[in-house]
Amino acid sequence: MAEMLEENLEKILKGEGLEVREFDSVPEQVKPVTLRKSVCYIVGAVIFNSKDEVLMVQEAKRECYGRWYLPAGRMEERESILEALQREVKEEAGIDCQPITLLLVQEQGPKWLRFIFLAEETGGSLKTTAEADSESLQAQWWDCESPLPLRGRDILPLIDAGLKYRRNPWFPILQPVDFPCQVICQRLFLAFISSSANTDRLWLLLSHNDAASQPGPPIAVSGNAFDTIPRAAHRLVKECVPSSSVQVHTCGILGVQHNGRIPGKTDGICFNTLVLLENSEDGAEISSPPSLEGAAYRWHEVTNQSLKAKIMQRIKEESVLPVHSLD
Repeated sequence: MAEMLEENLEKILKGEGLEVREFDSVPEQVKPVTLRKSVCYIVGAVIFNSKDEVLMVQEAKRECYGRWYLPAGRMEERESILEALQREVKEEAGIDCQPITLLLVQEQGPKWLRFIFLAEETGGSLKTTAEADSESLQAQWWDCESPLPLRGRDILPLIDAGLKYRRNPWFPILQPVDFPCQVICQRLFLAFISSSANTDRLWLLLSHNDAASQPGPPIAVSGNAFDTIPRAAHRLVKECVPSSSVQVHTCGILGVQHNGRIPGKTDGICFNTLVLLENSEDGAEISSPPSLEGAAYRWHEVTNQSLKAKIMQRIKEESVLPVHSLD
């Protein structure tokens, strides 16, 4: 049992996926989500050439006609996230691309998610004005300094993040993995670090609610439009340690699971999210994690030194995929 648990924890740390079985924290009666009906997923690409110029496309839409933006668009039925990215870049910019890593996830609640990738050109040619269509008018490389009428300045931090990752990656390369899910949910890699005799001990919250009777990280389902990734983690912590004064810090995303092959049945997404539970009393040393209410969860001390070191490093360096909640 312990070996299987450690193996699964290693998989999550590596950005791999695990089957989604039972849910632990469900805010309300949740139905399977359906792409472009109850949820909207956007993909966007940050692509640089050898001069650190970024790929831009000129918009053909009436509301932003002639303005410039990163290649981006909505996912379609039966697409994987990566397939949607490659299709949008080809349609709007004329080039083929290969994703390097997921760079950022943005959300407006669980119903609107945007996946920003750092990618590289692998073929094709820049779309010219002679090839203008309803997708875009043309594509060009931009040095980020020359005047350019932008559709929105929200892309500037995305471009900066892409340049930063190219020069100094702060989290491991991460690609979405193919695992089906019916809803928007999170597998919470929830850690607590306790201090005892100048030694840090690492604890993980585990759930007993598993179809295979194998304890593992709990899974929280996102519910209403305000149930963002950080709020879902807060909700689960409040359910299992309601009387404890602790702070919940969502560090970021370790992995993204999506399938989408069966519309209305596998359109969901599972985020494997790293969360740190911290003592809210400054300077106080606590030798054990907060007490849990009920029998649905338990604390597991990580004694495997190799695994412990990997988790502690990810926590301390916050070497995780960032997620931004947009108001």
